Amino acid sequence: MRRRRKIAITIGDPAGIGPEITLKSLTSREILGVCSPAVVGDKAVIEETIERLKIPVNHKSFELIDVSEVKMRGFKKCIPTPAGGKACVSYIKKAVELALNKTVDAIVTAPISKESLKMAGFSWPGHTELLAELTNTERYAMMLSGGPLKVFLVTIHAAIKDVPKIITKERVLKTIILAKKGCEMMDIKSPKIAVAGLNPHAGEAGIFGDEEIQMISPAVNEARDIGIPVSGPYPADILFHKAYRGEFDAVVCMYHDQGLIPLKMIARDEGVNVTIGLSIIRTSPDHGTAYDIAWKGTANPSSMIEAIKMAIKLGRK
Repeated sequence: MRRRRKIAITIGDPAGIGPEITLKSLTSREILGVCSPAVVGDKAVIEETIERLKIPVNHKSFELIDVSEVKMRGFKKCIPTPAGGKACVSYIKKAVELALNKTVDAIVTAPISKESLKMAGFSWPGHTELLAELTNTERYAMMLSGGPLKVFLVTIHAAIKDVPKIITKERVLKTIILAKKGCEMMDIKSPKIAVAGLNPHAGEAGIFGDEEIQMISPAVNEARDIGIPVSGPYPADILFHKAYRGEFDAVVCMYHDQGLIPLKMIARDEGVNVTIGLSIIRTSPDHGTAYDIAWKGTANPSSMIEAIKMAIKLGRK
């Protein structure tokens, strides 16, 4: 019989929807009996979530790894807090420790708040950078998968005004290489990879900017020289439709919203984030803490369910 993969699932910011979507996902037929879930969080948070939101989860269906960071009395829900930020990091560190020790096959991380991290005194702009530091990873990239789209980001959590300064030939080339690796992880053996331009019309031969000429095209050419099936840069306003129709298997994007806007438009409830390049498997739902609907029992667990399914799939390899 195939061994059930053990998946560590962090509950994210306890003030957000993370605890709810984690527990709801464990009631899904798509997850029950398919893996051995280990929920990394606080016993007090888990118990209050089950009781308050009436989630019909069987306590015997998952292992609880109690980090005991949050005292529910006085803890403010539905807003970013220093306590929430501190708890997030504790959960993630524990999950990474379990993955590095091979105690679990993969980790799935519920949403965290960058504002909470900052309030707690941490400088990481998000999960990706924190995970890279904890695993001593220098070459990594975000892959967002949803429906027919798979997008890889050259820059991640950066202000738009800083993006042109961050884009280098080396950074674009690294992301193309990681895109090929990500496609192979997804069982796409000979992927067709496209690269988006940064500027309108991909710069229009330098009229609207020279990043395509100076940085992006040289990276594409060098990637081709080492055998990667990649082309571009293409104008972003036509590229995603081509990828949606199946002309490309993956799109390398220059900045966060360039890739996430089209992906979330077509796969809002099914998007999954995978960090490529780590020494461990990590996935997460493709949405945030949703404080506006947190602790009301109305959060949709679909993206979390997809993230767990993806972690199981990748953990088998």
